[in-house]
Amino acid sequence: MTSPPTHSTDSTARLAKCFHALADNVEQVVKGKRDTVELALICLFAEGHLLIEDVPGTGKTTLARCLAASIEADFARVQFTPDLLPSDITGVTVYRQNTGTFEFLPGPVFANIVLGDEINRASPKTQSALLEVMEERRVTADGTAHPVPRPFMVLATQNPVDMGGTYPLPEAQLDRFLMRITVGYPDHASEVAILTGTRAGTRTGTAPTPESLTPVTTAHEIAELIASAGEVQVADALYDYLVRVVAATRALPDVRLGASPRGSVALLRAVRVRAASQSRPYAFPEDVKALAGPVLAHRLILTPEAELSGRTGTDVIDEVLATVRLDSGARV
Repeated sequence: MTSPPTHSTDSTARLAKCFHALADNVEQVVKGKRDTVELALICLFAEGHLLIEDVPGTGKTTLARCLAASIEADFARVQFTPDLLPSDITGVTVYRQNTGTFEFLPGPVFANIVLGDEINRASPKTQSALLEVMEERRVTADGTAHPVPRPFMVLATQNPVDMGGTYPLPEAQLDRFLMRITVGYPDHASEVAILTGTRAGTRTGTAPTPESLTPVTTAHEIAELIASAGEVQVADALYDYLVRVVAATRALPDVRLGASPRGSVALLRAVRVRAASQSRPYAFPEDVKALAGPVLAHRLILTPEAELSGRTGTDVIDEVLATVRLDSGARV
């Protein structure tokens, strides 16, 4: 492996500065979860969508709201329920009697950041309303395409327990999420800080909330930085390694359906952002290893036998990363 250049481009340095300012801001509320917060931000700058899956009370919705509150941008929240209709999300075309014309009224999906709370509680018909906008960033109504603003990110939450009355997300929709992450329980010190409202070394007596956060950047700056992330250099050997990792998920006997080429593209975008967030204008194999789980695990469909034995997509990704090696003669 050759030594990469030691200098950082202006664009990656600017992205890294904004990235860590956002992470620090979110951590005022979501305490002790720096790795999780950074994964969410990687998803944002990779212009992907994020699925946060965890048990109730761990801060899934709070994380999404804090991220939205840290950016001066349009934000919309949709509480998914069984009676929610597709038009409640995408919008509806109405007839104006005074003008004799039809007018499209945009739904909440026409925002920079859209929070879909408990997304698996809506019917499959309503869930499918997000398929087009999550992939193509537009909504087609009555034959007319209406683009959503940029940047555009869907943050969805769901609980892996209490599945009564829920509709599991279909594979096609899961594949549209760039990452699936969990928040997990805070450590002891972080939970004490949540209760005491500890902030900047002092006890305020009041725990900070998403509403108390001040935006540290704008939607316009985020859009500019998303474009700059594409400038991160990726060596041919790293392209090869990334593709071999994804292809390996399709060859294991425990996997019925492996990651698609969309997974390869998603992983590459995330890898570039992780490198830029560390002020590096180049990507490392370690970037692939760090992000393969969150980006690929939810795209895998295991065999019934593997599921019964307790295997998960994360276990499969760990096995792949342990077996697929970077070419020893490659230059990265």
